[in-house]
Amino acid sequence: MKGMDLERFTDVSGRELFDLPDAPRPGGDVPAPVRFLPDFDTLILGHADRTRVLAEEFKGRVATKNLRMRAVYLVDGFAAGTWQIKRTGKKARLLVSPFTATSLDLLEEEGLRLLAFAEPDAASASLEVVDA
Repeated sequence: MKGMDLERFTDVSGRELFDLPDAPRPGGDVPAPVRFLPDFDTLILGHADRTRVLAEEFKGRVATKNLRMRAVYLVDGFAAGTWQIKRTGKKARLLVSPFTATSLDLLEEEGLRLLAFAEPDAASASLEVVDA
């Protein structure tokens, strides 16, 4: 990092962080958009300390005993549940399993965009809440 013109920050754990000087940095009051991450996503896999994204209490619902990492969705930057796509004939369903009570309105727009991308030939698409 020596010789690079970078902004320096310190996180809540005291670690030094770096960013580009002109990079956009929205304030902490700006909510992060809902995002659907696939199985084995590096945001979940690539950190020794995942608590910034995945609360310790939900870790067992994402990392299975056979070492599978489930697909998760983020609400305001934090893992809020798992998801999977089920296809039956021409019907595509996005099945979400929230960790806590979550408004489906938050998930619907991005979830339907995901289904349109992943299942473009589906005649119908829906979002459903299921138990994990």
